[in-house]
Amino acid sequence: MIDLTVKDRELLALLGENARMPVATLAKRLGVSRTTAQARLERLERIGVIAGYGVRLSEAYASSLVRAHILVTIAPKSLSEVTAAMGKVQAVTELHSISGAFDLIAIIAAPSIAELDQRIDEIGAIEGVERTQSSIILSTRIAR
Repeated sequence: MIDLTVKDRELLALLGENARMPVATLAKRLGVSRTTAQARLERLERIGVIAGYGVRLSEAYASSLVRAHILVTIAPKSLSEVTAAMGKVQAVTELHSISGAFDLIAIIAAPSIAELDQRIDEIGAIEGVERTQSSIILSTRIAR
């Protein structure tokens, strides 16, 4: 279990808003010295809480993409092969193992319905995928 302080969680929340926020700004917003903020960042990186920094897409761009949840049933003992193949489908933004009637859920994004349809067909054609069920995301009500 990773032991985080309230300040660590506040720091992570600030980085979630803007991962490029200068350390001096982070320190000021946290009410700590710049040295303390830098030490917290380095500690969170060292213990693996912060695995990296990435791009957060603008709301305008993200809302222009067509997204869908794809529920996937796979053949027995084919999880690693299906996971590897799904990782090569550029439209797959997330892949989760789940409980219930399906084995996996993939979140995919594409610039058009036509391309989304092609990616869904591509996923369905993967060796070891037995069945898929797709749900297109119409709108996002809450995103954190």
